[in-house]
Amino acid sequence: MSNIELAFLMMAALMVLMSIRIPIALAMMVCGGVGYIMIGGMPALLDYLGSAPVSKFSSYDLSVVPLFLLMGELATRSGITAELFRTCNIWIGRQRGGIAMAAIAGCAAFGAICGSSLATASTMGKVALPEMKRLKYSGSLAAGALAAGGTLGILIPPSMVLIIFAVLTEQNISKMFIAAFVPGFLAAGGYILAIAIYVRIFPESGPRGEKTTFAQKLKSTKDVWHITIIFLIVLGGIYLGFFTPTEAASVGVILTAILAFTHGKMRLDGLLVCLMKTAVSSAMIFFIVLGADLFSVFIALSRLPDVGVELITNSGLSPYTILTLMLLTYLVMGCFLDSLAMILLTIPIYFPIIVAMDFGIPVADAGIWFGILALIVVEVGLITPPVGMNVFIIKSFDDSLKLKECFKGVVPFLISDFVRVALLVLFPGITLGLVHLIS
Repeated sequence: MSNIELAFLMMAALMVLMSIRIPIALAMMVCGGVGYIMIGGMPALLDYLGSAPVSKFSSYDLSVVPLFLLMGELATRSGITAELFRTCNIWIGRQRGGIAMAAIAGCAAFGAICGSSLATASTMGKVALPEMKRLKYSGSLAAGALAAGGTLGILIPPSMVLIIFAVLTEQNISKMFIAAFVPGFLAAGGYILAIAIYVRIFPESGPRGEKTTFAQKLKSTKDVWHITIIFLIVLGGIYLGFFTPTEAASVGVILTAILAFTHGKMRLDGLLVCLMKTAVSSAMIFFIVLGADLFSVFIALSRLPDVGVELITNSGLSPYTILTLMLLTYLVMGCFLDSLAMILLTIPIYFPIIVAMDFGIPVADAGIWFGILALIVVEVGLITPPVGMNVFIIKSFDDSLKLKECFKGVVPFLISDFVRVALLVLFPGITLGLVHLIS
């Protein structure tokens, strides 16, 4: 058996293991380890295991993971989700479909200090879904808006998947965050536009909310000033070069903890719960990173990426055609795998091919650009059947919602996603413009 055949065999084995619910970290370690032994032998694998984990986990870049996770846990328990939704609702809830638009805006704001799609969908769903039901919104629009809005948590920085991508591909985390800023808020704007179009076609699906005065709007804005301050200090500090992502995360944890204790319902026992959840999530992510590193080393030893680059170079296909095919595979895989699994499985193969092709932009820019595109496309998997984790989360809050109705509700947002991806593919400057301006 050749090394290339071995690589494909181990990739197939990895898919099988994940399909039978073996944890992705363990599956990648088993497949990567077996492949490593068959190519380099057991002594080589033991030598790798003796040094690689220490080297990988002592990386300064990885220290940002537990900090942003803790920041997200504190934000979730601080009760700020309700304040964000209430403020957005007071400002735009009066217009037709306004409550759904307010939910999107709230998801974008919460995602900017959370970094988790599932947490964003969960916390905003608990707050916004009862209000939508009270105003007799259609179940499809309510579920679709909240499920799609949750994906903003994985795109708008800070994003755990984006951090893992940056670590695996040795990209600058700050530049990745900057690059994700415009596409992230373009996503929020696209979702709000999708709602506006949808309620014009189906007016009964999104009734108007209650009328509010300017004084109420002003008061609601004052109620969330502290959230705005955290956002500006953390992300503004990164974008302007005042903080590294790790330093910004540390500052964000302190500010969010103060907010949780002073404006939320946080107590010492709640803080301990947040610390415990952060420790568990961090251990899980670090274990996944180790498994992904071992699997990536095996793939590199098999020379599959090199052969892929050579085949694509000689195929005569344009770089944009290859990129489109890669993004389409993400859409297919998103029907069965979660976002992190897709990134970890494909990056060892896709990334070397991307940086070897000529898109008319510098290689460093191509790596950042592809990272944002990949993140956007894998986020679509969170709202597509049959996995669609965000859809299942929203449905769990209301047993009267039918799954078919929920997935039907995400269609307008999927159309928005496809348009946005096309724009970002055709015009890389949308993603890279702010990076060049700030760095």
